[in-house]
Amino acid sequence: MDSHPSIEKINYLEDIAYQIRRLTVEMVSFGQWGHIGGSFSMAEILAVLYFRELNIDPQKPKWNRRDRLVLSKAHACPALYAAMALRGFFPIEKIYTYCEMDGVLEGHTDMKRTPGLENSGGPLGMGLSVAVGMALGLRMKENPRARVYCILGDGEMNEGNVWEAAMSAAHYHLDNLIAVVDYNKVMAKGLVADLMSIEPLGAKWRAFGWEVIEVDGHDIPALAGTFYEARWIKPHGSPVVIIAHTVKGKGVEQSEFNYKWHTRAPDPQMADQMLRELGRNYGKPEEGYSRLGWDIKKETFYGGE
Repeated sequence: MDSHPSIEKINYLEDIAYQIRRLTVEMVSFGQWGHIGGSFSMAEILAVLYFRELNIDPQKPKWNRRDRLVLSKAHACPALYAAMALRGFFPIEKIYTYCEMDGVLEGHTDMKRTPGLENSGGPLGMGLSVAVGMALGLRMKENPRARVYCILGDGEMNEGNVWEAAMSAAHYHLDNLIAVVDYNKVMAKGLVADLMSIEPLGAKWRAFGWEVIEVDGHDIPALAGTFYEARWIKPHGSPVVIIAHTVKGKGVEQSEFNYKWHTRAPDPQMADQMLRELGRNYGKPEEGYSRLGWDIKKETFYGGE
């Protein structure tokens, strides 16, 4: 794979990031629960992973030579669901089953319900351990080309289990494992630096035996080059961590760096405003709140127009 995507590919991936944010707003607004801030911050990361980096086949989700993606910060699953729907793992219309009793999309990831998921999530700090187990399993099966990617939150770095897993990965020389820290600087109740600082983050990972790459998590060409480096250049017997510097709630002014948007669902009117702002920021037509979900359910949202 070329480490430098073409202008056309960059524009395409930027459009995917825009669509991920749009679908996230629709999903969380329609379900009236969810995490917009942490979903927005990793939109470009997911766009590059699902539409450039990951060796996957939506028609064969259990293909044994596929790459695996573990979302440790499982509360940000709306963005993941959006990326998976756009990639073809399930119809986009399924996003309107988010948090529904008979739906396929839970408020935290459930691999038994959602096609294409590699893990179930909820308790923070667990995902990297799952990814370490997967990476060890691939090695035992002599599957050398498949990689395991694990997306973690920055507040999640406070969990001791993360560092136990990090120590294990280095000990077993898991160079088929790539962790991505979505370093958006904001936790559920405030700034990471104020509540429990994790700096110097890069030095900590290096001390645990990992190769470290830092990148602007919203710069698509930089992300593409970083994932290329992590997969093909850096690994020499060590796992790799990408520290992606991002903005919580990226794309909508009121949600950026705002802990109040960690867990919050906009009503239809606010969702409409957010979607129009996203359109302006991406140079798109100002498309407001979609009626697609309402039509699918054959009922009126919130009891009236």
